Amino acid sequence: ASAAGQRRFLSLHEYQSVKLLQSYGVPTPKGVPAKSLSEVSDAFKQFSGPSVVVKAQVLAGGRGKGKFDNGFQGGVHLVNGCEAVKDVASKMLGAKLITKQTGAAGRVCNAVMLAEVRKPKHEYYVALLNDRVTQSVVLVASNQGGMNIEEVAAKDPNAIVTTPIPFKEGLTLDLALQVAEKLGFSSAEAEKQAASIFVNLYMLYKEKDATQVEINPLAETEDGAVLCMDAKLGFDDNAEFRQTDVFSLRDISQEEPSEVEAQAAGLNFIKLDGSIGCLVNGAGLAMATMDVLTLHGGQPANFLDVGGGATPETVKKAFQILLRDPKVKSIFINIFGGIMRCDYIAEGVIKAASELDLTVPLVVRLKGTKEVEAKELIRQSGLKIIAYDSLDEAAEHAAKLANNSA
Repeated sequence: ASAAGQRRFLSLHEYQSVKLLQSYGVPTPKGVPAKSLSEVSDAFKQFSGPSVVVKAQVLAGGRGKGKFDNGFQGGVHLVNGCEAVKDVASKMLGAKLITKQTGAAGRVCNAVMLAEVRKPKHEYYVALLNDRVTQSVVLVASNQGGMNIEEVAAKDPNAIVTTPIPFKEGLTLDLALQVAEKLGFSSAEAEKQAASIFVNLYMLYKEKDATQVEINPLAETEDGAVLCMDAKLGFDDNAEFRQTDVFSLRDISQEEPSEVEAQAAGLNFIKLDGSIGCLVNGAGLAMATMDVLTLHGGQPANFLDVGGGATPETVKKAFQILLRDPKVKSIFINIFGGIMRCDYIAEGVIKAASELDLTVPLVVRLKGTKEVEAKELIRQSGLKIIAYDSLDEAAEHAAKLANNSA
């Protein structure tokens, strides 16, 4: 089944982003990745100085203030000497880093990056994003980099410089220079370096079908260089067919396993923290279903849109994913049969309930195409499937079943 709607999942590790930035002529501090202690030793030999910055490579922000599940504090450390670097790396590799963006489960650190030490004189923020208001790509910049940009925007909105980029002309060097001049670099040469970086970042954004290019911080160093010190890049999954080089870098160890499995089966699935497993067709109906469940005191365990091309086999796969979550205490199926045939869903439900020895209570609401046939299939199955016509009644019952089992 083809997934409905636009999906934006792919992010790159910092060491991957650095390599991509450099391929577009964007200057960065030297960075060398390592996935084992022997690789750490080899990587350290590539630096001339005694000190390097050791950075945990996980796909989450707030790494510096994060904490590993083994008790080690911080995912970014300035370290002197090879043995000390190996010691820090040994506490990162294989452990899970917990930050404000990962949730309590954290994300596993399978690699570290050793980076050269470059001392910033001032830190800036720069990003390229799609903007719905102007319906164009915008260059967002600030002279208050190195911190959470949302906090900067809340405290001092005037500190954010937002520049729409003309679709036809793109980001010209003149326009980039105008932005650089507003940021307060210390010299005209630094402004030119920054403007050149902005132009090259835009070319990367455009040519690689990016959804986000965020540099925080962009630093003017004490020796007068302008460098991208950290990067977060995101890409449009719909462009995977023409960006195979970028998408080959995907690291599924950083993603929720059930979401990876669902995506492979053509299902739009996002894991949540509730106790009611949801299976719905259509993203809008799925969101409405979650709202109605919450209204009746329930908490959805997931967002799951089976799309318009679901088959009994994909419905069974959806059940397998839902039942693997120990928090799920009831399952609510809400199908509106337009393109989707209700009898296909019913066949999948019956197949899954029979073959998977379903013990979790199952509430079903089917409306639309082949609704009568679907209800007859459920009736003849002899399985304990609770059917409703009313969305409110169905949601209320699913919430009650989940709450009573908690």
